[in-house]
Amino acid sequence: MARYLDVHPVDPQPRAIGQAVQLIRDGGLVAYPTDSGYALGCALGNQEGKERIVRIRHLDDKHHFTLVCADFAQLGQLVHIDNRVFRAIKAATPGPYTFILPATKDVPRRLLHPKKKTVGVRIPDNRVVQALLAELGEPILSSTLILPEETAPMTEGWLVKEELDHQVDAVIDAGECGTDPTTVVDYSDGTPEVTRVGAGDPSPFE
Repeated sequence: MARYLDVHPVDPQPRAIGQAVQLIRDGGLVAYPTDSGYALGCALGNQEGKERIVRIRHLDDKHHFTLVCADFAQLGQLVHIDNRVFRAIKAATPGPYTFILPATKDVPRRLLHPKKKTVGVRIPDNRVVQALLAELGEPILSSTLILPEETAPMTEGWLVKEELDHQVDAVIDAGECGTDPTTVVDYSDGTPEVTRVGAGDPSPFE
């Protein structure tokens, strides 16, 4: 049964955040709110956590997992960015965007797209996520919580708890969160291609 952590959306309680981070460090899988619906997250090195996300979402090997980062400095250690791409992404973060970029050697190979050697990265505009990342001290391996046969992310903590009670280790509920998934911008070949239009304005990348 998943632990249910009720936190304040603007000033999340350190004790609750600490409990969630300890679960992540111990190999757990956590459902947490972002600026674009709920996401599933675990530690970068947690292979079992990644496999649990795959099972919950019925994903195939073409899925880009997302490394959720605290800031641009952290993001820059994970992906290769030239100056032009840097300026475009910097202007859009933090916010509801996922960027697909060539990964650096710091990213485990098993997290990369098998053919393109790319990975998704993002910096959410959400106090709860920022508190989690600050306490954890490293990015979270993540995927938007869109259930099989659905097109939109889950957005209410109590429903996540009800639906996934025996499939995740904790659910963080901070009240209302974003209702649309991220806008996905693919920079695999150096030029932007909007592959999913979501909460983020796609026009700067079109």
